[in-house]
Amino acid sequence: MPRIGRLHIPGGCYHLMGRGLERRAIFSADTDKRDFLVRLGDNLQRSESQCMAWAIMPNHFHLLIRIGSKPPAKLMAPLLGGYAGCYNRRHQRCGYVFQNRYRSILCDADNYLLELIRYIHLNPLRSGIVSDMTALDSYPWTGHAGIMGRHRQRWQSTNEALGYFGEKPSSARRVYRNFLVAGLEITDHKYLTGGGLIRSHGGWEAIGQLRKEHIFCIGDERILGESDFVERSLAEDELAVQAKSRLKQQGWNLDKLIKMVCHFCVVGENQLFTKAHANSLSRAKSLICYWGTQALGLTSREIADRLQISQPAVSYWIRQGGRIVEAGK
Repeated sequence: MPRIGRLHIPGGCYHLMGRGLERRAIFSADTDKRDFLVRLGDNLQRSESQCMAWAIMPNHFHLLIRIGSKPPAKLMAPLLGGYAGCYNRRHQRCGYVFQNRYRSILCDADNYLLELIRYIHLNPLRSGIVSDMTALDSYPWTGHAGIMGRHRQRWQSTNEALGYFGEKPSSARRVYRNFLVAGLEITDHKYLTGGGLIRSHGGWEAIGQLRKEHIFCIGDERILGESDFVERSLAEDELAVQAKSRLKQQGWNLDKLIKMVCHFCVVGENQLFTKAHANSLSRAKSLICYWGTQALGLTSREIADRLQISQPAVSYWIRQGGRIVEAGK
């Protein structure tokens, strides 16, 4: 069965989760956790994303991210790839670190943002890593301590999270903490793991029965929200897919893009295989990589093979191209 594509809704909130292979520990020491957080901060900045909540557990992690114009993969691919390589070298091991793909669930922020912040930040307490709320207040490996004014990470959007609980930080923290305490009585969190609408109808078996009776509803395991939110999200994602399809139907491919960009930047196509010292050549490579991935939906591997460069180099040129395009708007 083919993989279901990732949804990319600019400005959307995503609950992102990753687990160690065979549920093994992937954060064996504080050094691992600090490395992951540094990489997370760097890639949040590069991908123009915001982190609303986070938690590092021994064998998995949770992130609540509001993304910008770049899809979640622009954050997660370099974060997880870079961390896995470093983790293997640090612990003198080889092979996969993470199990399968990370999970990515687009969330209806209006209805689920606060519940997800609470769910993510209570993870260490629910699992018994910390003993009580007082210990959680100063526990450094979740975003809760940052919101409480301790162990704050420079990249964590604590002010935005606190803003939902009040205008003054001191009173907002008090309301926020009480909100977390109240959440300890909630034991069933299945409604926060995607496909919320389907679960509200009694699960997939119940949905199957409804469809036999010609009663249809919209549900998607990649989305946490009610029917109207699911429909809007799928429609917005479909528009982006259709835009790429239209370009391909009009004959746009990597070769045509290269010809257009080289003409625009006044460089020869043969120059693309040389080191980009000149401004015009750097500009050409940047735009080819950026438009190739963003407009045509090409993979970095396809572009790397065509330009005879490495995939990390493609990632670099994509970032440069994004800056050029943004500056030209």
